[in-house]
Amino acid sequence: MQGLAASSMLSLTVVVAVFLIGMADHSDGRRRVISSSSNEPCKEMTLYLHDILYNGANNSANATSAAATKPTALSTTHWKNGTFFGTLVVFNDPVTVGKALPVAEAGDEPAIRAQGFYFYDKKESYNAWFGFSIVFNSTAATGTINLMGADLMYEVTRDISVVGGTGDFFMTRGIATLRLDAYEGTVYFRLQMDIKLYECYI
Repeated sequence: MQGLAASSMLSLTVVVAVFLIGMADHSDGRRRVISSSSNEPCKEMTLYLHDILYNGANNSANATSAAATKPTALSTTHWKNGTFFGTLVVFNDPVTVGKALPVAEAGDEPAIRAQGFYFYDKKESYNAWFGFSIVFNSTAATGTINLMGADLMYEVTRDISVVGGTGDFFMTRGIATLRLDAYEGTVYFRLQMDIKLYECYI
């Protein structure tokens, strides 16, 4: 009888601890909103990512991304074919609400940046994989939105996952639809990102 009472007390203690941990998670007063329809996200926005790839010669002052891997025999062979297989690129790109590339003032940081990497992962044709954070730092919004997934470059539009966030985008989840909006050879491209969030804390 004594063992059963101790077991019941332990179970009650575990239930209370789980309840208190759950309460602590929401102590900042935010309310979790989950969309019930793909047509009704809890938040949505369109942003433009501007990637200026370092060309190895004369654009070091303006470049916002660079290959972080040395070419191997395999990537060099396929690089000639235009697939860049095996190349890892690290970026710290400006992100804008409109399409215009922002003009940087000395020492100024854009209010929104995309920081992360992509690598080319297919030998036969262009294909990449993204992992990055959109970093907000303005009076309009602060925090990050974290994204990852396959950038199927042969598709007109492709979806990658929003897997979390911080600050104003705490624990958010959703989808970002990417579309190549403009490019200049292999040195510059602009991606349109239509972001729909289906789990938000407000």
